[in-house]
Amino acid sequence: MILPQRAACVLIMFVVLIFAAYPAAADEYPARTVKIIVPFGAGGPADVFTRAVAAELQKSMKQTFVMENRPGAGTTIGTDAVAKAAPDGYTLLVLSGTQAVNETLYGKKQYQLLRDLVPIAPLVDTDLVMVVHPSVPAKTLAELLALAKAKPGTINYGSSGPGSNYHMAGELLKNITGADIVHVPYKGSTGARNDILSGQIQILFDSVPTMTSTIASGMVRPLGTSGMTRSVQLPDVPTLDEAGAKGFQHTLWVGVMAPAGTPQPIVDILHKEITKAVNQPSLKETLAKQGAVPLTMGQAEFKTFVQAQVDKWAKVIKDNGIKHVN
Repeated sequence: MILPQRAACVLIMFVVLIFAAYPAAADEYPARTVKIIVPFGAGGPADVFTRAVAAELQKSMKQTFVMENRPGAGTTIGTDAVAKAAPDGYTLLVLSGTQAVNETLYGKKQYQLLRDLVPIAPLVDTDLVMVVHPSVPAKTLAELLALAKAKPGTINYGSSGPGSNYHMAGELLKNITGADIVHVPYKGSTGARNDILSGQIQILFDSVPTMTSTIASGMVRPLGTSGMTRSVQLPDVPTLDEAGAKGFQHTLWVGVMAPAGTPQPIVDILHKEITKAVNQPSLKETLAKQGAVPLTMGQAEFKTFVQAQVDKWAKVIKDNGIKHVN
């Protein structure tokens, strides 16, 4: 059927207006406040690092970026909220390795990370450090592993909860070395940090910036850091790979995601501005003081990185027989 000339003209104009509006929305972005949901409690490394980057984005994009902490259920509450948000670039998510772990660990969550959200850009990366209470008669990782072998199931390590970066660091150590150490989960990091100081637990993985002063005071003893190169803040502490856990690599990385379906021009704008922000000399200096370094990847490369993290932790969870959280 051939449309009358007037109807055809109206249809063409309608289509042109739709396509014209799409880039216009991106050109005007952001036209209002952007909300960044942090699925962790306030004051943690991911929260602190993201606030520093958000401050740079406010300056460069001439718009307000508001942080909203929505902790709970191992980050799944905040992550689910963003997965269900409008895909317009005005609700973003702070992403870390915890969400990559949760893809396997949480059996009944209502979202799938790489189906319902789109990776935009990484922000920063920082090392963890493995510390022991001074009462532990081990000055090196090799000595600790020998102790764990001699007394299997008697040495405990604490974490801020199932699936946390600190929990999975301990599981990765078990996976690589075969050490028989026992996980003690806490409801947040504070309890675990208090108990490593009192000697209620023997081992703790924590972020380097958080533990540096405690190590300097002698209240805990460092046995290794979690990156493949030594930490700038703890140059005299070997990496765990160096110390004998060959192939150990587990850093606390942070990035940003948006709901799936967010227009690609908006994703491109955010990727460009975030990458520019984390590489600002002033911000790099601020991050360095906190033991963090900027992470820079293309958007497709970042998506591949996140998928690789999901796959890595799925294997560790399966190999160690870690039970799913429902």
